[in-house]
Amino acid sequence: MILVLTVLVVGMCVALAGWATWRAVRDRPVILRQLFGAGAIEAVLVVQVIAVAVLLATGEHVTDGVTLWGYLLSALLVLPAAGAVSFVERSRWSSAILALAALTTGFLQYRILTLWAG
Repeated sequence: MILVLTVLVVGMCVALAGWATWRAVRDRPVILRQLFGAGAIEAVLVVQVIAVAVLLATGEHVTDGVTLWGYLLSALLVLPAAGAVSFVERSRWSSAILALAALTTGFLQYRILTLWAG
């Protein structure tokens, strides 16, 4: 289940990063639909956090639980922070920041998967 959620989040993050990069290259700020996309990613991340919590509570073992939870919580905070910045910064840099946040979230998912696999 963690693999499926991770692959889903990474795919969504790559799509959002591509869209935001395309808008940044065209000198356009973030639009509301992109923030809805980030919100959809956040929803899947919340499901992932709940799934990890349930799996760990039912006896699954991970080698470094503190790092795993650090990555999970960081992944939850990166996109909302970028969304907040995009409201303040209404230039192409808001799109660049959103693209970087989406790529960061995708990379955090890779790290979560490597920790989960042990």
